[in-house]
Amino acid sequence: MASQKSKRRSRKRRGPVPAQPAVPSTRRDQRMGRQAMSPREPPVRERRARPEGTRPPSPFGGLPISEFAILAGGVGLVVGIIRGGGPAVIVGIVVCALGVLEVTAREHFSGYRSHTMLLAAFPAVGVEVAAVAAVGEPRQRALLLLVVVPVYAGAFWLLRRRFELARQARLARPPAP
Repeated sequence: MASQKSKRRSRKRRGPVPAQPAVPSTRRDQRMGRQAMSPREPPVRERRARPEGTRPPSPFGGLPISEFAILAGGVGLVVGIIRGGGPAVIVGIVVCALGVLEVTAREHFSGYRSHTMLLAAFPAVGVEVAAVAAVGEPRQRALLLLVVVPVYAGAFWLLRRRFELARQARLARPPAP
């Protein structure tokens, strides 16, 4: 029995697609006219809140203090990890977190960009650290969630409402040049 090989067939190359549809349709023409005249709703990806205008000014004037704090905290964290932990790691994390907190809070509360999840995590982590310091390490770590999750959810809800109000104010009253 002869082997059955798949035979390739050559396909004709077709010319460019004609500009006019093959079959004229008045409904299609009417629909295309309506779509051309009415503004289309942008896709979901484009409807998301985007930063409006310019980034809010730093409270430190022209000095990038927050960015330097993030850099210094990152360097302290790396140095602390290389040396085997200790105070350098803790100081690096705290300094980096303060720099991030300043930038995100400034952008969030001015309505420029939402950082709700990140900002809600700061009080939740603070409550967790305080609970561990006060009570000690719990036998069941899941018990910490009983304290942390409500704090995170409440902070998230409050911060989201605050951002929406600031965003509406920013869009209704753009900043003066």
